[in-house]
Amino acid sequence: MKVGIYLFDEVEVLDFAGPFEVFSTASRLAERDGLAAPFEVLTLGSAPGPVRARGGLLVTPVMAREQAQGLDVLIIPGGVVSAELNRPGLDDWLTAQSLQTKVLASICTGAFLLEKAGLLNERQAITHWEDLDDLRAASLASGSLLTVLPSPQRWVEARPWVHKGGRCRMFTSAGISAGIDLSLHLVAELASMELALRTARQMDYDWRDVGSAFVASGFGNSGFGPAGL
Repeated sequence: MKVGIYLFDEVEVLDFAGPFEVFSTASRLAERDGLAAPFEVLTLGSAPGPVRARGGLLVTPVMAREQAQGLDVLIIPGGVVSAELNRPGLDDWLTAQSLQTKVLASICTGAFLLEKAGLLNERQAITHWEDLDDLRAASLASGSLLTVLPSPQRWVEARPWVHKGGRCRMFTSAGISAGIDLSLHLVAELASMELALRTARQMDYDWRDVGSAFVASGFGNSGFGPAGL
């Protein structure tokens, strides 16, 4: 299963590195058991060449976004997204991906990019606690009728599920570390709860999966709600 993570200048490091670590660790654990890796993780940029993340970290995506074919999951991190909101062609690319992928998920202020593309119209979403009012203001300005949920939630699945004829499920997460929680949830749905719990433990991460679908705490007693994707 191909997981694409979109990178851009001023992207928040943990917004992309957290999900990258979750999906790659899950695959490493599966391979350790003699199984096929469930995820192939690809980093994508708007063009070839490195991007400068927040704090000055230079990262080189493996390919330009237009070269990515057959993605199953697309992760849109946050950070300083001002330039990306005006990136030519990004709205159309995101819309096209929403018609092709199984899952489209934003981390932190990545929700602003989904809102700008019209993908959160009349849906629920969340972002970093510091940016909730700005996301509401963006929705008011665009007329998207987005319902911005309060910050205690770590992630939310946008509903209704079907949008513009696409079949992908869409998720948004709160800030930064919440992207790890959402990514672990996606591992549970796309692979198995057992693998998600093992991944959290391997990462020495206290998984707080408080989202709109199910709640998991610790590594033993967990509830699993919706059917897998």
